[in-house]
Amino acid sequence: MRQKQNRAPEKLFSRRNFITVLLCLAGIACNLLCGALSGKLHLPLYLDTVGTVATAAMGGVLPGVIVGFFTNILKSLTDSSALYYGVLNVLIALTAAVFARKDGFSFRNPKKMLRAVLVFTMIGGGLGALIPWMLEGITPDNAALTRRLVRTGLFNEAAAQVTTSLVTDFADKAVTVLIVLLIVTLLPEKIRKLFRFSGWMQTPLSKEESVAAKKLSFRVMSLRTKILLVLSISLVAVSVGATGISMVMYRKALIRDRKKLAQGVACIAAQAVQPDEVERYLAEGGDSESYRETERLLYTLRDSTADIEYVYVYRIEPDGCHVVFDLDTDELEGSPVGEVIPFDETFLPLIPSLLDGDRIEPLESNDRYGWLLTAYEPVYDDKGVCQAYAAADISMEQIGEIQRSFFAEMLSLFLGFFILIFVFVRWLVEYHIILPVNSIAMSTGTFAYDTEKARESSIERIRELKIHTGDEVENLYHAIAKTSDDSMRYVADVQEKNEQISQMQRALIMVLADIVESRDQNTGAHVRKTAAYTEIILHALRKKGYYTDQLNDAYISDVVNSAPLHDIGKIHVPDAILNKPGRLDVDEYAVMKTHTSAGKEIISQAIALVPDSCYLIEARNLAAYHHEKWDGSGYPEGLSGEEIPLSARVMAVADVFDALVSRRSYKEPMSFEEAMDIIRRGAGKHFDPLVVEAFVSEQKAVRKIEKKFSEMSK
Repeated sequence: MRQKQNRAPEKLFSRRNFITVLLCLAGIACNLLCGALSGKLHLPLYLDTVGTVATAAMGGVLPGVIVGFFTNILKSLTDSSALYYGVLNVLIALTAAVFARKDGFSFRNPKKMLRAVLVFTMIGGGLGALIPWMLEGITPDNAALTRRLVRTGLFNEAAAQVTTSLVTDFADKAVTVLIVLLIVTLLPEKIRKLFRFSGWMQTPLSKEESVAAKKLSFRVMSLRTKILLVLSISLVAVSVGATGISMVMYRKALIRDRKKLAQGVACIAAQAVQPDEVERYLAEGGDSESYRETERLLYTLRDSTADIEYVYVYRIEPDGCHVVFDLDTDELEGSPVGEVIPFDETFLPLIPSLLDGDRIEPLESNDRYGWLLTAYEPVYDDKGVCQAYAAADISMEQIGEIQRSFFAEMLSLFLGFFILIFVFVRWLVEYHIILPVNSIAMSTGTFAYDTEKARESSIERIRELKIHTGDEVENLYHAIAKTSDDSMRYVADVQEKNEQISQMQRALIMVLADIVESRDQNTGAHVRKTAAYTEIILHALRKKGYYTDQLNDAYISDVVNSAPLHDIGKIHVPDAILNKPGRLDVDEYAVMKTHTSAGKEIISQAIALVPDSCYLIEARNLAAYHHEKWDGSGYPEGLSGEEIPLSARVMAVADVFDALVSRRSYKEPMSFEEAMDIIRRGAGKHFDPLVVEAFVSEQKAVRKIEKKFSEMSK
């Protein structure tokens, strides 16, 4: 991973982020001022999201969401309904940041801007039209236009309200996007870049590096996803629990208030009734001025608040409820005085207490009269005898509506707060955990150990990160940086020692080869020359694309380093045969051929001591099979074709060529061209044709080696 040297780490409250804070304040002020100006001029627009969209377009998601959320918090100080629209402003901030992420806001992309206007309209006008339906006390905007649409007969009230909201909001969002486009266009690119909120806690990455750091693969689930998932579950769980508890407590409070209201109304009604007159009212059927005066008082009491559904006075007898007062309502005419009303099932358990004139707790019922809360207050005479019960029925139907409204309020507030917290934590996780950790992973994952320059470059990539999160991630970074530095130093020491061992190994091989060669007065610098020819052939084969599955750097190095040992078996051949000035007879030649098997045995004993040594394995192949022939007529095992190890097939060419061009006690050296011609003719018989092709193709290099050693031998 490449780091740019001219980028310095940012601090949490850097100059750039301070500018972003000012951008947020400016965005909130813009929303409030534009909204107030629109209201002052009675424009059919809101213009209260101009600052939100502009901030999100230039600063990013988090600044935009902050502006959207806190704009409505401040507006709610003078208009409580603004609090419930806050989630819409936050959603608009999110979508504005998404639209601005790739190409930004520009007049050059009208289709993209139209899509932005449509999405903003669906949020502000579509979702916004639902809020007055869910919340009590919020009047829909442009109610006059809604009524006109309804009067056309083409729309019902709901469709007219949604249509009005969408049309109005489309105009508002179109003007908003136009204003933002002007702002973004007029501001220089250099200024706009200052507004972009990042929060790097390390050396900033380039755009490509950031994308790569965010998309590192993982086995199950990314740390970012885990943290955000836990956060979401926690927020939802807390919100559901808090909302549930709040709903229960709110319901209890509503019922408690209605109980107090019912008891208060029943108590006042009981005080309005004269106990000593109850008997006469029943006897006369309520045909008296005193009765009518009391009835007027009860009507006044009932009409004092809309929550009171029914007010009545009953005398409780074993046969039922005898009506003393029963006030008429718009929907239901009251029962006449003296009528006996059977006991409702709800009151059956309370009949003994009612007959005894005891006080009873308010009672809920849900029957043909609806969901009611009834409070009974005894009307005692001077002797303490209960003459009747004054009752007040309070409607409980509104409790359900109030609860639904309360739930909608909680949901609206929660969603706005949830998005704000989610976006903030996502930013925090991104710059304090994910990017630093992934940057470390990318830097350490590309460590190179082969050269000192590569090792230093790997360490430098770690140092350049300069992570300063101030927490466990920073501790991890410093620990990894130190460990990496120490490891690289250790690797450098190990490689240096390995190189020393390799040099010592090569030197020992050459010493051993020289010891063997010094016994053979005919061969001269044979082992060195064949090793040089072998290296030329191997590289030529790889260049031509032959035997690519074998010819890697390690294999070539093993073959070249072990090539001097190909005649190690000659140590078992007697000097008389080894240095005979003439040609060998049949028996002597048979002894000479044993040097291949002897060499194989010698190196096999070494392999037993060092079993994982690749170069010894190739040394054994060279020693044992360099006299095998492609057509199977060679020795010691008569192998043919690719049965012969590749290293031995290469050495066969190098060995024969050197023997042809070298002076021996029993022959004169052959010319370079004659030797090359013999090698060519041996292709497919004595030699591997591909090896011959590679050897012949490098005649210039071969001639150079041959000439060099010929001059050294003079």
